[in-house]
Amino acid sequence: MKAIRQAYSQSAATLNLLRAFAYGGYASIQRVTQWNLDFAQHSEQGDRYKELAQRVDDAIGFMVAAGLTADHPIMTTTDFWTSHECLHLPYEQALTREDSTSGQYYDCSAHMLWVGERTRQLGGAHVEFLRGLANPLGIKVSDKMDPSELVKFCEILNPHNKPGKLTIITRMGAENMRVKFPHLIRAVRKADLIVTWVSDPMHGNTMKAPCGLKTRSFDAIRSELRAFFDVHDQEGSHPGGVHLEMTGQDVTECIGGSKAITFDDLNSRYHTHCDPRLNASQSLELAFAIAERLRKRRILSLNKRVVN
Repeated sequence: MKAIRQAYSQSAATLNLLRAFAYGGYASIQRVTQWNLDFAQHSEQGDRYKELAQRVDDAIGFMVAAGLTADHPIMTTTDFWTSHECLHLPYEQALTREDSTSGQYYDCSAHMLWVGERTRQLGGAHVEFLRGLANPLGIKVSDKMDPSELVKFCEILNPHNKPGKLTIITRMGAENMRVKFPHLIRAVRKADLIVTWVSDPMHGNTMKAPCGLKTRSFDAIRSELRAFFDVHDQEGSHPGGVHLEMTGQDVTECIGGSKAITFDDLNSRYHTHCDPRLNASQSLELAFAIAERLRKRRILSLNKRVVN
């Protein structure tokens, strides 16, 4: 019980801080040029961000000159949602409530809960608990997931095939992604199931460094993301999102990236209490790569429409 109380207190404090940032003015779009971090300024990613931020700033200036009120909520606040793995069942059960209007049950520890790779047994307690919730739900899947078994999971967790209810989060590694992922997409499509596909390129690329610390390769993460988009293009399906573990701090926890963090650098600023995270420079580098891929995908889609 002590651990549960501590987890709740830390979660509540974090959410209060996020609310203060989201609604207290920090998220104002007019601060976009102030969001870049000092250590990312003298880098290719920092320069690209500053260029983008300046363009946003210029657009805002034009809209204000045209009569848009600068303090409108759409300009000064942002919405956010929380999500985590449904791992510690006593904690999740303690925060589950019945909605008095609909009679449905919601786990109030987060907006969206997912079942992890190690706890997603079809007859297991975690799946049984999640299937009774009205929250949006997720399933983490690796290359070990059998396509027919994935269909069963979808039918259990989303029996009414409700759009937006179920997210499938893939974590396979780049090579496995290209081999295994197409079969999962085809099985779900054949069963006429509605899901959102999300890539988690972090967990399938964890390794131990020579110094004994857990780390991840930026190149492997980027390769898995590229494979995720490639397979969707090949199968005619849609990439729905990306799950990354990152921090705004100047940490050295994942090797690689434009600043070329090496195994020898890990000990200098390795601050995580759990998994290795991307720092701000690495995160920006991935964000720009994803944005460029989506831009090309959109142009290709528009060209197809014109041809048709």
